[in-house]
Amino acid sequence: MENQLNELRALAAGAENRRTDTGIPRVAMVQGAIPEHELSAVYEPMVNLILRGSKSMTVGDRVLHYCPANYFVMSIDLPAMGTIWPAASGEPYLAVALTLNPAIVASLLADLPETAHSKPAVAGFSVAAVTDELMDAWVRMLRLMDKPADIPALAPAYEREILFRVLQGPHGAMLRGIATPDTAMARVSRAIKLIRRDFAAPLPVESLAEKAMMSVSAFHRHFKAVTAMSPLQYQKRIRLLQARTLLTSGGKSVTAAAFEVGYESPTQFSREYARTFGLSPARDSSRIVAAMRRVEAGLPN
Repeated sequence: MENQLNELRALAAGAENRRTDTGIPRVAMVQGAIPEHELSAVYEPMVNLILRGSKSMTVGDRVLHYCPANYFVMSIDLPAMGTIWPAASGEPYLAVALTLNPAIVASLLADLPETAHSKPAVAGFSVAAVTDELMDAWVRMLRLMDKPADIPALAPAYEREILFRVLQGPHGAMLRGIATPDTAMARVSRAIKLIRRDFAAPLPVESLAEKAMMSVSAFHRHFKAVTAMSPLQYQKRIRLLQARTLLTSGGKSVTAAAFEVGYESPTQFSREYARTFGLSPARDSSRIVAAMRRVEAGLPN
């Protein structure tokens, strides 16, 4: 497996310290020190493979750590806070990711034997050990960066192989869940899309449960199992992340940002913001803006 890792590291060596396109649909890479505020975000469904260094992901009250011996799968949109570390040798963090497309997963499932014996998915994110077969599929995928003319013909096949290997592993139920309309995960995913769309509005949990075709108690239970958060906690984290963007990139005042994301009390907003990010909105946004200016000026962060 070390030979596979070394080849993947060489193939991804051109990655920058931000999401870097590979030219392959839905495949991106990243390398180096990433600003902390950029690691706090709403993450799209993905398969994430670390090639060097390590990472932790905090989702709700759960923290997962992974490194090149593991891969991470997130099957639904989740607000999370990440932390990365370089390798023990000091070499920079390096990772690749495949954004999940439920339609492609569904088409793959249609070609596979029934898996009625498989356990239904509970959480919408987890970590599992990397296999040689999964690494081989990633090597073939990233080799396409050197042969862009081959991408239209071969990338879909390699993407299906990566997804097939994930379906065969501990995360298989998660992928089946997002591609099968009647699963609890698919129903929670539909509710999440509504929360994200209307995050600044009052959250009618009863209405969300109805749209998810669940009782309120069942909806709460499944939502917490999938996201490690209650619907209200999920909405709050979306609001705070959006407010952070308004403060640092939109030039909004603390009060204006609080009202725009749906808070009725700037005091409550400031209290919950500090509890989540560790600093008051004003101090946190000042720190981030200063760091962004240092980067723009070519100075060390």
